[in-house]
Amino acid sequence: MRLLMSCVWCCALAAVAGADDKDKWATVKGRVVFPQGANLPKPGTLNVTQDKEHCLSKGQLLDESVLVNPKNRGVKNVVVYLRPDDAKLTVEFTPQQIHPDDAKRKPAEVVVDQPCCVFVKRITVARVGDTLVVKNPSPVAHNFYWESGNNGSHNPNIAKQTDWKMPNALVKEHLPIPYKCSVHPWMIGYVRVFDHPYYAVTDENGDFEIKNAPVGKFRIAYWHENGIRGGVKGRAGDPIEIAGPTTELKPTDFDVSPKP
Repeated sequence: MRLLMSCVWCCALAAVAGADDKDKWATVKGRVVFPQGANLPKPGTLNVTQDKEHCLSKGQLLDESVLVNPKNRGVKNVVVYLRPDDAKLTVEFTPQQIHPDDAKRKPAEVVVDQPCCVFVKRITVARVGDTLVVKNPSPVAHNFYWESGNNGSHNPNIAKQTDWKMPNALVKEHLPIPYKCSVHPWMIGYVRVFDHPYYAVTDENGDFEIKNAPVGKFRIAYWHENGIRGGVKGRAGDPIEIAGPTTELKPTDFDVSPKP
């Protein structure tokens, strides 16, 4: 009887501990929108000067630097990420603020494709330890020009229907890293490398979701290739209080128009 009662007590404690642990984490959801009252930007046509037969085989190529959904004003390709609640940019998440499941994550191959003279994805996010793979399934050659502070310089020629793998795994990089194809100069993209799991890229509706975030007071920042929301001060992010199981944020205005 004592053994039975002991087992029941242990199970009850485990259930309580599991429930308490679950309360420490939450999903953060939101939407980034182009400000009301501002004229919606329309993608212009790119000036294609090389390999026109292939590059224009599916129609005119459009400038994808600013993509806004006219139905809901949602902004695509905004990188949204959490920060500790501190204005100092050097402050990092503590190990206790990283969800335990993240320890199971294995380094991934992050793919940048270029099927028809544009990068897919234009905005790439990766973790420290991941490896970048650049694909070229097209019938024309490309190159991949990359210049970074901590992740080296690369400029390989990528022959038609071949791939190129970056020789070293990615390391921490505070700034976005631009990449381009010098053969086709309108081809531009960016990668952000994070040392934590709390980031996302907005979809075609401007929506994002960050799972398994720690509850409590933190900050949230919004980056677009045309700048960061809030300018220089915006790098530290805006205060946010995360509560479980889901924190739904109000739509966030972000004018991603190119700066003059």
